[in-house]
Amino acid sequence: MADTQQVDPKAERKVARLAKQISSFSQAHGGAEGQVAYLGERGARIVLVGEDGNWGDLVAPSYEIAEKAVEKSGITTHEAFDGEFAAKVKTGRYEWSRMAGIQVGGPKND
Repeated sequence: MADTQQVDPKAERKVARLAKQISSFSQAHGGAEGQVAYLGERGARIVLVGEDGNWGDLVAPSYEIAEKAVEKSGITTHEAFDGEFAAKVKTGRYEWSRMAGIQVGGPKND
């Protein structure tokens, strides 16, 4: 008896759509690496870092869908967002001002 798996067409379309977005990001930024982070009931976050230092992220409805999309796109993945991988992110003035605002209590609502 053959082992057959039920394929969810909606999930497969989501995987294909995410993989296409990941591949487009990779092509636009000279290649890319990624990391998948579990978000609980919300699904999973796919963090992408381009070879040029630009970064972005996508949210998948499940960790399994995120992993399949990253695998299908063919990019290198990391277990954690730390070390050399995190050091590749290029931040600009906007990010630094946002981080500083958070550190000093954010915007004041007087």
